[in-house]
Amino acid sequence: MRDTPFVSNGASRTLCQHEQECCAACNTEASGLNVVARVRLPYDRSVRVLVTVGDKVGFLARERQVAPPGWNRWLVPPAALAIHLSIGQAYAWSVFKTPLEKSLGITGTQSALPFQLGIVMLGLSAAVLGTTVERRGPRWAMLMSLLAFCSGLLISAVGVWAGMYWVVVVGYGLVGGIGLGIGYISPVSTLIKWFPDRPGMATGIAIMGFGGGALIASPWSTSMLTAFGSTTSGIGQAFLVHGIAYAVFMSLGVLLIRLPSPEFTAQKEALLKDRPKAGVAHNVSANNAIRTPQFWLLWVVLCFNVTAGIGILEKAAPMLVDFFKESSTPVAATAATGFVALLSAANMAGRFVWSSTSDVVGRKNIYRLYLGVGALLYLVLLTLGSTSTPLFVIAAMVILSFYGAGFATVPAYLRDLFGTYQVGAIHGRLLTAWSVAGVLGPLIVNAIADAGKKAGHTGPDLYATSFYIMIALLVVGFIANELIRPVDPRFHEPEAVVRAQEPAGSGDDGTAAKWNEAEAADAAEEQDAEGVVKK
Repeated sequence: MRDTPFVSNGASRTLCQHEQECCAACNTEASGLNVVARVRLPYDRSVRVLVTVGDKVGFLARERQVAPPGWNRWLVPPAALAIHLSIGQAYAWSVFKTPLEKSLGITGTQSALPFQLGIVMLGLSAAVLGTTVERRGPRWAMLMSLLAFCSGLLISAVGVWAGMYWVVVVGYGLVGGIGLGIGYISPVSTLIKWFPDRPGMATGIAIMGFGGGALIASPWSTSMLTAFGSTTSGIGQAFLVHGIAYAVFMSLGVLLIRLPSPEFTAQKEALLKDRPKAGVAHNVSANNAIRTPQFWLLWVVLCFNVTAGIGILEKAAPMLVDFFKESSTPVAATAATGFVALLSAANMAGRFVWSSTSDVVGRKNIYRLYLGVGALLYLVLLTLGSTSTPLFVIAAMVILSFYGAGFATVPAYLRDLFGTYQVGAIHGRLLTAWSVAGVLGPLIVNAIADAGKKAGHTGPDLYATSFYIMIALLVVGFIANELIRPVDPRFHEPEAVVRAQEPAGSGDDGTAAKWNEAEAADAAEEQDAEGVVKK
């Protein structure tokens, strides 16, 4: 007979054969994936045995994700980067737009559908599956992201080869978009728990990868289309290579990711002793978080900050050309392409630099910078942008750095407001703001520019109204940020619930808590019994 573990409050020993034989006739209670077995032994001893069943013993079990003693926490950000650099390929979708339009005979609006649907699905899947990701752990989430995102690329390849564009929309936008959402939030909670002393920097490193994914994918995709051709055959081959290569690269993150060990949890106070206190030390559940005004104020902050940035990013090249078309120094289309690359670099750098700065100056102060200075820079573009190309480029780059930084800083802001208990799930729900902004920003800029062209406007006049709207949105976001206060104590989660249900910090998936609950139920009944095995 195999040895059976006897688990008591995190400690364990092996039951003797006589004890094991008695377990066959025990009474059991199912508790999630833990079976709590109450065993009455013949020599008047009473024990409880926690038996692990189901997928808790598999590769994706939370226990298998816990870091061994001595694990270096700096191995966790590369695991997150492996996912974010891959799914960041979505920002390089524009490379495929013109080839798809020519080879499949579709319009520019139609060629944007996969990207737009992907961003919408990113926010929706992150919101719907955020709690599941928090419960199942980062390895499960990263694997699901790998399967969905890479499957989306492979489905897109089949759609292009078959000449059925709707298959590309479903594959890249719907299936791949689900992979984007799960992958985007998969490492956030884990990084915050590994780096309680520098949460802004930690999440900034990972989310920087999403912004920088296009810097890798864009030239790589261009070179593949040059080698394979811009026909349906060549585009399909490019999607196929993307799907296979990203599956291999993302698998490194799946294998490398780890949850904090009990040893690290014990060392956490030492890391925090010289750091400024967080905004709040209490934990709030995801369901309670969305009932607080703080969540919705931060939703407005993120939505309007993203709207202001994505409005420039989506139309960057033609905007630069239009602004200086009638000036003495017009900008060539090739130079405008370089402008897009500079904006991507600013987007990526801002995610790390500004989010790391937030660990020093505080989250509310850094968002004052993003929103307040961002509004002033839009005013500079309105009044002085057309007078100097370098001034226009620099102002736009700073705005895009704030755009990227807003994404990277918000998980740490959520940690300050709602604690670490279900911060990943809360982050997922907040990303619905991105879905709205992804539609709102391009719609404002494109619709107003198109209407201006029909009215005979040219140059900066095409974008003046859009910029005024962006300034107004940033001012509203600034006010919303000022209104954020600590969460009302009535929304705080009891510490006992947090300890019992948040396994990442202890690495045991709540086993010790379940054991304590089980033994407490028997305490009154057996308090005078002899030979009771204590915790």
